[in-house]
Parts: sequence; structure tokens; C-alpha cells
Amino acid sequence: MPILPIILAGLAGWAFGTAWYSIFAKPWIAVSGVATDATGRPANLKTALPYVISITSAMVVAATMYYAFDMLNIVTVGKGFTSGLGIGACFAAPWLATNYGFAGRPFKLTLIDAGYAAFGSAVIGAVIPLF
Repeated sequence: MPILPIILAGLAGWAFGTAWYSIFAKPWIAVSGVATDATGRPANLKTALPYVISITSAMVVAATMYYAFDMLNIVTVGKGFTSGLGIGACFAAPWLATNYGFAGRPFKLTLIDAGYAAFGSAVIGAVIPLF
């Protein structure tokens, strides 16, 4: 399994997440219950841990999707995008919805986080076939 496509796809998915959560920052902060600092930004952004977890998670998703795409012979950007979207929407998002439902989390939070899972996976899926 070549490492460069996995790293680039993982970084693309992670970069998409930075854009996604920049767009949805205010509603996400409002419904997530995350602690904020005096500026209204999440207080935990001062530590490296959230970034390490998110980048590592994106790499795990990219590696797993690379392996699956190889087995399924998904070799075009379009098929990679739609397959990634399906993986995110049909595998990751339902688990989030289940966990958030039992935890009593707001439905808006589910939509924001599940949307990132779906479209972030789509971005990863679109990058993998480039290699």
C-alpha cells in the first residue's frame, strides 16, 4: 500500500474539515456544548490533541478507503467521490446519529458532524484515484 496517496488523501479530507467547521463554526459551537474562551472560540484549540486526533483519524479513513478502493477497482475521481460519499453517509453518519440520539445531543449537531463525515469521505475518495 503506497503511503503518499494515503497521506495526501488524508490531508485533503482534514483540510476539508477545517473549511467545513469554519463555515459551521458558530452553529457548531452553539449546539456542541464545547467550552469556549473569552473570544468565543473552543477552549481546547490551545492544545495539539484535537489536531493530532483529527489528522490521525483522516489518515486511518484514507488508508482504509485506499484498501477498499483497490479491492473494488475504483479508479476514477467521480466513482471515488461518490463511493466516499456513500461510505461517509452510510457507514459513519449512522453511527454518529445513533450515538448522538442516545446521548440526547441536538439534531443540528448530528447534521453538522455527519455532514463532515460524508463530504470529508467524499473528498478523500476523490483524491485516492488520482494516484
